[in-house]
Amino acid sequence: MNLEKYIANIPDFPEKGINFKDISPLLADGEALNYCVMKMVSFSKEADVILGPDARGFLFGTPVAAILSKPFVMVRKQKKLPGQVIQKEYLLEYGEKNVLEIQVNRIKMGQKVIIIDDVLATGGTTEAIIDLVESQGGKVIKVIFLLELLELEGAKKMDGIEVISLIKI
Repeated sequence: MNLEKYIANIPDFPEKGINFKDISPLLADGEALNYCVMKMVSFSKEADVILGPDARGFLFGTPVAAILSKPFVMVRKQKKLPGQVIQKEYLLEYGEKNVLEIQVNRIKMGQKVIIIDDVLATGGTTEAIIDLVESQGGKVIKVIFLLELLELEGAKKMDGIEVISLIKI
């Protein structure tokens, strides 16, 4: 399936000079969405836990976890999760700082974790998530993306972790 045809280019969004890759057309096509989720499932069978970041990582990670009967763990923006959390500050693609949180004890010592997200750009978000997982004793064994922006070289930050991208642009 040619997935690139389901990705819209939106110039100057969210700011001038950025060529935003909109995945909405893919989400709006049931056949393309099912294809992507099932491909991600095929790459995720060895995981103990599927983890996805707020918000579009939820769109792909949750169905993958459900199909595999694996737990799904959310990584969210600051002050969106109840209870005890740990935090990690990181840089966004556009130079702004952000903070991610994960609930304490959602990842258990030695668990194999696969991170699923929509887009790999600079890798800053994924790098922060890997730090959060490792701080809880988990081991990220793979990261899976719908779309990888090759020119930003985010995969280089994954430091030996397998990176799978269904679309590489």
